[in-house]
Amino acid sequence: QRKDIAMRSSLLHLGLLSALIFAPCVAPAAERPNVVFLLADDLGYRDIGCFGAKDIRTPAIDRLATQGVRFTQFYSNGPECSPTRTAFLTGRYQQRVGGLECAIGTGNVGRYDDAIRLRASNDLGLPVAETSLARLLKDAGYATAITGKWHLGYEDKFSPNLHGFDHALYCLGGGMDYFHHIEDSAERGHVLRLNGQPEKREGYITDMIANEAERFIAANHGRPFFLYVPFTAPHSPYQGPADRLPEALPNDSPLWAQSKAPPAVYAAMIERMDEAVGRICAALDKHGVAGRTLVVFTSDNGGTRSARPTGLRDFKGSTFEGGIRVPCLVRWPGVLPENMTTAQPAITLDLTASILKAAGAKPPEGRALDGMDILARIAYGQPDISRTLFWRGRRGEVTRRAVRDGSLKYVIQTAGGTTKIEGLFDLGSDAGEERDLRDSRPADVARLRELLAAWEKEVQPKR
Repeated sequence: QRKDIAMRSSLLHLGLLSALIFAPCVAPAAERPNVVFLLADDLGYRDIGCFGAKDIRTPAIDRLATQGVRFTQFYSNGPECSPTRTAFLTGRYQQRVGGLECAIGTGNVGRYDDAIRLRASNDLGLPVAETSLARLLKDAGYATAITGKWHLGYEDKFSPNLHGFDHALYCLGGGMDYFHHIEDSAERGHVLRLNGQPEKREGYITDMIANEAERFIAANHGRPFFLYVPFTAPHSPYQGPADRLPEALPNDSPLWAQSKAPPAVYAAMIERMDEAVGRICAALDKHGVAGRTLVVFTSDNGGTRSARPTGLRDFKGSTFEGGIRVPCLVRWPGVLPENMTTAQPAITLDLTASILKAAGAKPPEGRALDGMDILARIAYGQPDISRTLFWRGRRGEVTRRAVRDGSLKYVIQTAGGTTKIEGLFDLGSDAGEERDLRDSRPADVARLRELLAAWEKEVQPKR
């Protein structure tokens, strides 16, 4: 059946014939899909209905699962915000950029040695030289927009517009008051921007994100477009749509604490994000482009302690499964099967490769992608394959690393050069990473350590 679906697709889908070779030229505009990339912020693995949430209602997001593919072993590139966003926009491991292995601190703070060094020279962010997905799609004839959270540099030289976004409504940092758009830094900075300029608007940021997305679709439905929608929900501060106060939350409000969300407020934030997803999908229907639009929904990292229980080990910031395994849904009518669940391991930067291939675009010269065209495998019903995936996150003196090879995963955490946590796990039988196999499988430990070391050497940044 999947093969029949693929055979019925038009020249639009010739870009999926190979997961390895990019099309030599850009396809005609009418044959390429629109792309809507919906990114939640700190969403836990079981925080939506189709992944097991019982007390959070997400009918619009769940509908994407029934209309498309649900990935049960999908990973964010990093255990925090900025790293995964970097990997998505570049299609490469974020370690290659430098300084972005940790979320940029509120108020533009570097949080480990390399980030501190770059901050000192006002270089903490995603350089324009790291050609972004938006730039590549814009050059291929796409209209491009971001509406939501940027978190890839405070300085003007890192503005989304310089990265290829035609239109950009965004917040600069990691979190801000949902109503007053002020972050909890010492400066209490107002961090909402429109095309690089300070912007003051009334409204709940999740609703504003949806409003801007609807306007963009209405204005650009006659040409191929790329719409990047990085929500701030359910990242702290924990404010539901009915929680507006006359003044911005003070910095000492407990609602900024990521591990202490009131459960009902947390649910309300996700449910409002679900409504926003529903509005965006309705706009695609209204303007007659849903049938030729690739829609992705995923999260930038695992949930905080405020998330619903997952059965996975640990939380945001960790390279254990709870910090990096995230929900992922992909709908592409006529190309991907409907109501399919796959256990194929995949990672954020795989989606970048798939989007570029679908659009008939190519990565820049000398910058090979680190991901694979994962959607081609699904479209053509190819069997699951073993993957080797890597993670490293740094904050202060702590470095968290992990490598998954097949079903085996090796995790190590060090601080000041001393090993604090280490383990080998078989995710095939132990997704919760409860049974450490180091003593019984020393050869595998040695092999995975070597893989990790070789990868770290290969992805060293050049700035």
